[in-house]
Amino acid sequence: PVAATNGTATLEKPAGDRFYSPLVLNIARTEGIPMQELETVAGTGKEGRVTKKDILAYVKTRGSQPAAAPTPAPTAAPAPAAPAASNGTAQRAPQPMPVSISGQDEIIEMDRMRRMIADRMVDSKRISPHVTSFVEADVTGIVRWRNKWKNEFKEKEGEALTFTPIFIEAVVKAIHDYPMINVQVDGNNIVKKKDINIGMAVALPSGNLIVPVIHHADQLSMVGITKKVNDLARRGRDNKLTPDDLAGGTYTVSNVGSFGNVMGTPILMQPQVGIMALGAIQKKPSVIETPEGDLIGIRHKMFLSHSYDHRVVDGSLGGMFVRRVADYLENFDTKRGLW
Repeated sequence: PVAATNGTATLEKPAGDRFYSPLVLNIARTEGIPMQELETVAGTGKEGRVTKKDILAYVKTRGSQPAAAPTPAPTAAPAPAAPAASNGTAQRAPQPMPVSISGQDEIIEMDRMRRMIADRMVDSKRISPHVTSFVEADVTGIVRWRNKWKNEFKEKEGEALTFTPIFIEAVVKAIHDYPMINVQVDGNNIVKKKDINIGMAVALPSGNLIVPVIHHADQLSMVGITKKVNDLARRGRDNKLTPDDLAGGTYTVSNVGSFGNVMGTPILMQPQVGIMALGAIQKKPSVIETPEGDLIGIRHKMFLSHSYDHRVVDGSLGGMFVRRVADYLENFDTKRGLW
C-alpha cells in the first residue's frame, strides 16, 4: 500500500459541486496544492472535471505561470533550526549509490505517479522503524463455512462472500483486545484512536494501489462488512471513490494472497502504526491433535504478516496482536449464521 507523505497539503472539501477523483486529490495533496488553488485549474474532462492530465500539466507549469492568489493565511512561526550532529557537522540524508549503465541497458523514466509512490514509501520507512511478525493460521473451518454460505449469500444479497470480511472481523476483534495497535504518533504524543476504521488495499486496473476505508468497522455485522468491502472495491476499480472514502484509516489490511503470495512485509500507511498482509490460503499436511493421539491430515492454512511501528509498538505487543488475530480465525464459529 502507498503510505502518505509527511508534510503534504491538507485538502478541504470543494466549496462548490465540482467533483475531483481520488487520483487528482492525491496528486494535489502531494504537490502542496490547496483546494482553493485546485478549484482554479481548468478541467478538460466531462462537465469540466479536472483529469490526471490536467493536474499534471498544471503542476508542470505552476512555477512559471501565476495561479489565482489564495486568501492569505496567518504567518506561521519560523521553524527551529535543525540540530547539528554531535560532531558538529550537519546531518544529511543518505544518498543512493550511483548506477552503472551499459550500452545494452534500457532506461525508463519514472512518471509522476511512480515518483510520488516511491517518495511515500521512502518517507514511511524513514519515519517509522518497521518490524514484521509472522503467524501461520489454520483456517479450515472458515473455508468450509464460506463454502456452505456463499451461494445462498449470492442469491439473497447479490454479493460475493469473500474471505476478506472474515479476516477484517478478526482484526477488529483483536484491536478491541489490544487497543494500543489502534494509535497514531503525533510528535512526542501517542494518539489513541477511539474509532476503528480499517483501510483495505485495492489494486487498480492501471497497476496502482488505492486504500479505501471501512469506517466504524467494529459496528458492522459480517453482512455489513461484506457489502462495504465489495462496494469500496468496486468503486475503487471504477474510479468513483470520494475523498471521505480514503480518509480516517486507523489500521490497514492488504490481501497479498490475491496475487498468489503466501506472505509479505507491508509498508505502513502513515500515520498508522500497523498493517497486516493476508497470505494465500493453501492446502497443507498438518499434525492434528486428538485424544487418541496425533494424526496427519490435510488442512487449509495461511500466513498473517503484521508490520508495525517499533517506536510505539514493541515486539511483544506486535506479536501478541497477530497471534490473537490467528486465534480468532482458528476458533471461528462454524455454526454461526449470516442473518
